[in-house]
Amino acid sequence: MTNKRILKRNTIKTLSKGLALMALTPLSHKAFSQSEPWPSRPIKLIVPFAPGGNTDSIARITAEKLSKLIDQPFVVENKAGANGVIAANYVAKANPDGYTFLMAAMPILAILPVITKTGYEPIKDFSPVSIVGTNPFVLGIGKHVPANNLKEFVQYVKNNPGKLNYASGGSGSVSHLSAVLFVNRAGLDMTHVSYKGGAPAVADLLGGQVEMYFGNISELTSHATAGNIKIIGVSSESRSSLIPNVPTIAESGYPGFKTITWNGLVAPAGTPLSIINKVSTAIQEIVATSDMQTRLLQIGVDHLGNTPAQFKQLLANDVRTWADAAKSSNLKVE
Repeated sequence: MTNKRILKRNTIKTLSKGLALMALTPLSHKAFSQSEPWPSRPIKLIVPFAPGGNTDSIARITAEKLSKLIDQPFVVENKAGANGVIAANYVAKANPDGYTFLMAAMPILAILPVITKTGYEPIKDFSPVSIVGTNPFVLGIGKHVPANNLKEFVQYVKNNPGKLNYASGGSGSVSHLSAVLFVNRAGLDMTHVSYKGGAPAVADLLGGQVEMYFGNISELTSHATAGNIKIIGVSSESRSSLIPNVPTIAESGYPGFKTITWNGLVAPAGTPLSIINKVSTAIQEIVATSDMQTRLLQIGVDHLGNTPAQFKQLLANDVRTWADAAKSSNLKVE
């Protein structure tokens, strides 16, 4: 064999080995990445609203506790816009590797997909982890309204059909749909006034421009304590420990009336079940502590901490409930 032929054959062998190594390298890296223990780096907790407010506060309290328990930082990242749709879409399309979670608010998953195009499907595109806390709504009326309880208020509205207004924090919000359900149930003729958030709605309730508003406990209790508004009902199944003297709407003549909202962690669909269960167990452990419960109560939130299966069932029920409410109100996004 000539030297040229030997050199050519050796060159081909060398190139073949090189190509084989190049082909194996990304596969080996991928296999290594998949075998890395979780978590091995910081985890993002996406908040669908701007800093401040209940959802952001719950996320930051939860992230602080999870960081200590899971031994990796849970980094809160606010992605506000489109009533939470931007953040939900971001998480729905994220890599399902356990490093991205959404602090979901109930309307984002159970209401918005019914009334507008969101780009995500609440059941299909997310893996429920655990609900951190729930909170009812309270029915607040202006101090100028000549009523001190729900029965008197209903009678006052019936005596003035079409003349009175109720506020909401936005068309399609829980405050809006809670009011729709109540107005329909009580047979009232009132006009809906939509605001861009709870703060301006409360401002006009205080100013007398509207007569009624369903809001968070944390939004209204300080104003009620100061005598600037009256709280005449709670939307939960049982009375709130924060305002135990205020009866529920159900016990005030409307049995079965119940609306609550919640905040809980969801992950992109396809996230490994082992990770989902680990985070869910950690949340259940966190919300069982007195410190966490106290901090949640300070912002009007009751702790929950359910399992992924329980969360999934609750979400399915809420999607049906609020879809019916939105349709019965002929809701259009304003």
